[in-house]
Amino acid sequence: MEIICRNLYFPLAMGWGSFESRTLPIDRLGVHLNSDVLQFGEFELDVHNHRLRRSGSEMKLERIPMELLIMLASRPGELVRREEIVQELWGNEINVDTENAINTAVRKIRQVLSDDSSSPRFVQTISKRGYRFLAEPTRAAVPPQSPASTSQTVRPKTIRWTLLAGIAALLGAGLVVWNIRHSGTVLRVSNYVALTHDGLPKQGPLLTDGVRIYFVSGSLNHRSISQISVNGGEASTLVSALQSPRLMDISSNGSELLAASFGPDPGASVGGRAGRNESALWSISLPSGNVRRIGDLLADAAAFAPDGQKIAVGLNNALYVINDDGTDQRKIAQLPGTASSIRWSPDGKRLRLTIMNPKTLRSSLWELLKDGASLHEVLSGWNPVPDECCGWWSPDGRFYVFQSTRDGRTDIWALPARSGLFDRKPPEPLQLTAGPINSLAPEMSSDGRKLYMIGRQLRGELNRYDARLKQFVPYLNGVSAEFLDFSRDGKWMAYVGFPDHLLWRCDIQGDHCLQLTGPGMQPTAPRWSPDSTRIAFFDAAPGKPFKLFIMPANGGSPRAVVDEPWSEIDPNWSPDGQMLVFSHFPVFDRQEDLGIYSFDLVTNRVGKLPGSDGLWMPRWSPDGNFILGRSADSLSLMLFDVPRQTWHELARGESFGYANWSSDSRFVYVLKRGNEPAIERIRVSDGRIEAVAGLTGVRQTGFRNAVWTGLTPDNDPLILRDVGTEELYSLDAIVP
Repeated sequence: MEIICRNLYFPLAMGWGSFESRTLPIDRLGVHLNSDVLQFGEFELDVHNHRLRRSGSEMKLERIPMELLIMLASRPGELVRREEIVQELWGNEINVDTENAINTAVRKIRQVLSDDSSSPRFVQTISKRGYRFLAEPTRAAVPPQSPASTSQTVRPKTIRWTLLAGIAALLGAGLVVWNIRHSGTVLRVSNYVALTHDGLPKQGPLLTDGVRIYFVSGSLNHRSISQISVNGGEASTLVSALQSPRLMDISSNGSELLAASFGPDPGASVGGRAGRNESALWSISLPSGNVRRIGDLLADAAAFAPDGQKIAVGLNNALYVINDDGTDQRKIAQLPGTASSIRWSPDGKRLRLTIMNPKTLRSSLWELLKDGASLHEVLSGWNPVPDECCGWWSPDGRFYVFQSTRDGRTDIWALPARSGLFDRKPPEPLQLTAGPINSLAPEMSSDGRKLYMIGRQLRGELNRYDARLKQFVPYLNGVSAEFLDFSRDGKWMAYVGFPDHLLWRCDIQGDHCLQLTGPGMQPTAPRWSPDSTRIAFFDAAPGKPFKLFIMPANGGSPRAVVDEPWSEIDPNWSPDGQMLVFSHFPVFDRQEDLGIYSFDLVTNRVGKLPGSDGLWMPRWSPDGNFILGRSADSLSLMLFDVPRQTWHELARGESFGYANWSSDSRFVYVLKRGNEPAIERIRVSDGRIEAVAGLTGVRQTGFRNAVWTGLTPDNDPLILRDVGTEELYSLDAIVP
């Protein structure tokens, strides 16, 4: 496992204009609201709910192909020109390659309809002009509705608007409830307004200069700095030399950003190639995007002081203060974990920051004076399982907004300042958001009248790489699942649902599923025993070390494997099913203890593989001859020859991620990270590497932002494609 440490004006504020100006008349669509299920062949197309069924079974189809199918099926026999498709699906503000997007959408429609482009039953291509729907759909009989309802207009995209408006209404209802309950408090919020509507992944912090909001957008494979008006609209990229940057802060005058980078260091050269330093501290000038290295400093987190003369820097569990040019570095405090989201109070006298507990992977809020004195946890005991982060002071210092996760969802809270010298009771945080989406990364505008945040809905779609089409396509109807593993007898599979973290066992077609675990665990990386009767996994539930478990494949109680006070991950079975190999997780355990360990299920003895120091993430080959291990720096893959009890290096590269053995043990399939991510396979006999599937531009998601890859029994690569949505929102901040 690879862990890398989101009274209403919603629809119109999305920047799409009014409903009426972007819809098709009923007589043009040929679809009435009282008969919105179209039947053709063995298919039923529910126009209103965006659902496609084949002989009663629901088929998965992404949003754009679904909207295009509705458009074509609603105008049977007509030539639907490509220009019309562009206008109806994307409107006037086009920011995509519509030529390829239409071709891809049509290809996906044909795939789900089992339609052949050479002799089509449903979708005919009219060369260089457009498409024609050949079948004549009939309308399913449904009870008639009032004349008023049939006089309205409808268009595929209005369905999405309606759903989003519904979400906004629920968000508003949550706000009303909480604002009534806390009507006498320091801060209230109202009016969710979506500033973006692209659904793309976004990472905080959100940083604003009063005119624009800066944030990081993109998938785990490629990130860039985006900027958007505080009033919303189309986001654009801030061009800079940093690849996959990580934002930290913005100066009080809005002229500089602080950032680190996950990509090559543009100012270094090693052997004629750009060097890599993922923690180097950079200043990015606005609006030019020019970058400047701040001394030779490294940083986990950094923040400008209000006067712009000093910078607070967190690195390696310590907090420093430096001049803005990187000179005069002074350590002011030793921290109990890794720092992030450092923020100075508006008067410059205090700092608040997020600290990650290295043993529990849980974050909490801490405070100290500017000289490092009086370091303490801000909300000790408030949340039974602390999970707070990413705070921001209001401009007047009267409150501090932050995100907190409880019971699996994340919301924005505000912590008021003490009201006076005689107020001995610490103020209680006030919940600001309570809607159906997760609310993350809050930031206040410079005048304190707006609260900005990221709204997130997590959803994945299981995809298989089709070598013939050279693209990823939905697998098992696009179930939102990861960590798939198939039984040796070829009859069963196990997977973990996303984002609910439930372990399931299903037959090879994805039917006859049995839920094996409940919400109290977070099972990860399930592995079938060789006899297909048991499943091993590790529990990654927060607040405690990761632990190995084994449970019957037909259900029952999971049984802990190793009775030791350490963390264990990635269980793999020996060919005879009598032993497991595993590794520690280096965030929990000391780096010197990192290695590959074995547990004998017969004698209950733990041992360490000789020569495995510094290796983890073991993978036992199906034929039992090799155990694969990855180096702590991710640059090397090592093979342990089990019969000879010797190690040798299989491959060395830029950065290796999740790995899987082919079913015949001849190849190792591995995720290659970096600027051109891909799934590669390495031949065991001679270490030859060849690309299998490119991942550039492919959005992936997963447990705690892990990038998982798997293999089907036929050795086709599997990924969990990100089909969730993340948008920026603006809320009115009301201070009595």
